[in-house]
Amino acid sequence: MGLCGGDQKMERGPQKVIVADASVVTKWFVEEEYTRFALKILSDYTGGKVDIWSTQLMPFEVLNALRYNQKLGEREIEKAASSLARFRIGLHPILGELAEESIRSSVRYGLTIYDSSYIALSKAFDKELYTADEKMISKVSRKEGKIMHLKDY
Repeated sequence: MGLCGGDQKMERGPQKVIVADASVVTKWFVEEEYTRFALKILSDYTGGKVDIWSTQLMPFEVLNALRYNQKLGEREIEKAASSLARFRIGLHPILGELAEESIRSSVRYGLTIYDSSYIALSKAFDKELYTADEKMISKVSRKEGKIMHLKDY
C-alpha cells in the first residue's frame, strides 16, 4: 500500500503535541517531496515521542488527495482509511470559537476555511502546526509564528 502500513504500535504517554495538516499526513501514504520528514513525524508519533492533533476534516482531505493520485487504486485508499482510523490522531471539530477563528484567518490571509482550520487549532492550543503547504506558509508564517514547514521538523 505505499509507505504506511498502519499496523504500528502506538504507545501513548507524556510527549510534545503538534498539529499536522492533510499535506503532512498524505505523505505517509505516497512518496512526494518532503515525505521523509512526514515519515519522521509518523515515527515519532508511533514511538510515543509526539502526539498529533488535527481537525476532523483531515482524514477526508487525505483520502481525497489519495483518490486523485493516479498511482493508487480503490484498495490502497481503503487501506489508508483503515490506517488513519487505527492511528487515533486527536481530531478536533471546527465548531464555536475554532470555527470563528477559521473564518477570521481565512478572510485575513486569503486561505480556504479548510486550511485556516488547522491554523485556528494551532493558535487555540498554542501548538506548532506542521504543513507542506507553501502557499499557506508564505501568507501566514511570519504573522502567526507557530506555522512550521514540514522540512523543519
